[in-house]
Amino acid sequence: MAESTYTSGSINFTGLGNGTDFNALIDGFIDVERTRVTRLEKWRKTWEIKNDQFQELNTQLLSLKTTLEGMNSMNEFMTKGVSSSNTNLLSATADANALESTHSVIINQLATNDILITTSGASSLTSSLTSTATSFSFSYGGKQVTIDDIPAGTTLQNFVYLINNHADSRGLIQASTIFDGTTYHLQLAGKELGADNQLSITDAGGLAFGSGYTETQNAQNAQIRVDGFPLSGTGWIERDSNTVDDVISGITLNLKEADPNSVISLAVTTNTKDIADKVTAFVDAVNVIRARIIALTKVDEEGEGSVLTGNYGIDIVSQNLKNITAEMGQGFTSWNEDTLSGDKFAALSQLGILTDADQGSPTNGLLIIDYEKLEAALEEDPTAVAELFALEPTGVSHTTDFTFTSLIDGTTMPGVYDVQVVSDGTKIVSATINGEEASISGWEITATVGDAKGMAVRLNNTAAGSYDGTVAVKTGKATEMINELKELTKPYNKFTYEGGPLAVLQNNYDDIMDSIDDKIAYEETRIEKLERNMRLKYARLDALLGQYQLKQGQLEAALAQLE
Repeated sequence: MAESTYTSGSINFTGLGNGTDFNALIDGFIDVERTRVTRLEKWRKTWEIKNDQFQELNTQLLSLKTTLEGMNSMNEFMTKGVSSSNTNLLSATADANALESTHSVIINQLATNDILITTSGASSLTSSLTSTATSFSFSYGGKQVTIDDIPAGTTLQNFVYLINNHADSRGLIQASTIFDGTTYHLQLAGKELGADNQLSITDAGGLAFGSGYTETQNAQNAQIRVDGFPLSGTGWIERDSNTVDDVISGITLNLKEADPNSVISLAVTTNTKDIADKVTAFVDAVNVIRARIIALTKVDEEGEGSVLTGNYGIDIVSQNLKNITAEMGQGFTSWNEDTLSGDKFAALSQLGILTDADQGSPTNGLLIIDYEKLEAALEEDPTAVAELFALEPTGVSHTTDFTFTSLIDGTTMPGVYDVQVVSDGTKIVSATINGEEASISGWEITATVGDAKGMAVRLNNTAAGSYDGTVAVKTGKATEMINELKELTKPYNKFTYEGGPLAVLQNNYDDIMDSIDDKIAYEETRIEKLERNMRLKYARLDALLGQYQLKQGQLEAALAQLE
């Protein structure tokens, strides 16, 4: 029997003749041919691993975006507390616009709704209110409503259900019953507070109660005095709600009980610890991505790189995110102590947030926080700290000649813009923003092209002359990073051939893997055909050798007879 051995793509034979194991011979040839398939499969696996790592990183980038979307406004990032000297009468909340201050409040009366109760009643909820079909009409807040087609035999319970579910009445009044121990009375209550929301029965129809309704609570406005205004004896600030958010800027008052003889004190403070916690959360979320990129691109002590070491897509993601944490905030300018202008904090480094450059540190390459420096910044100006992280797109003018009037969110890009305006004293003659001609309407100009598109600026000085200055659109680091993450994670568009860097690379790698799959399929087909042909070929050889063996036997037998 033939023996065969094969290693590294080579085959050696010993012994050939009838009874040779041609299957082993063929399998050896095929195994050699399959080394090409094995190399292709291993090659494909390297691209698949890269693709999988891209997908995982993309998922983490989207997670970072979600985290930042929970802290990209001043109200989300900056917590202010309000203490009340009498929480039984008044509580309050504050948003980021509230100043650290104290206020006094007097509550003369609460806002109430109108309530009517029938004088007479019914012995049970199932008592009939009318023996004939009828209607019921009422006026509420100046609106007249009539409920027709109340059928004969309608019970008190049915009538309550009808009022609360009828399309014309359910949004205005609420019906219920009150049991005094012997009789069920119908109660009708207006759903809105305030003096303008009076309820009256204009036609009781044929209902058993007739027109016998008593007003048990009159609709009235809340009346308060804030910081001594209005002066005593000259009236009150009135609102049609017990939740008042438009009297003290940034503060919502929750009126609980009236007591005109009590002066309630409110104190507004900034929760700097909560801001510090938000800063930590921001840094921690960014470090998740940094740590992931470090793991994907590290080089070991032998100089062996990781799966994505030197990958330009990873480099783009890494560098773009690093730029955001290292550079000044978009539209922010350095603080000028002499003119008291600019931004107190325009870069994260001013808050003690830096990249750890210590090669031997376990946090090397990650952001670290100098909490002493952060606490000092929070003590100096907590609002400026919060703005650097969470300011929504906001326009400011750096000269008194101009007033920033508006921008288009999502169209007007953050940045600092040069504005030039020429006036003849009666009108604006010409205007440019960043060197581009702006549209003119009265004393206001609007950018129509470029990054400033949609930004509107008003000229304050109407005297004839030329006016130059800068205006800025500022946005916090959270929004800046969210916008960058949107670009980095943008899905690949097969029609425009555009997408984020990871998506473009994933598409390229998919194409490469598809090409490798085609090569593997070709090799598999070729090897299958080769094996089939070899088995046919060696089957014929085996048959031929069998014939020769038979003849050999015959000759050997003949020779034996001659002896």
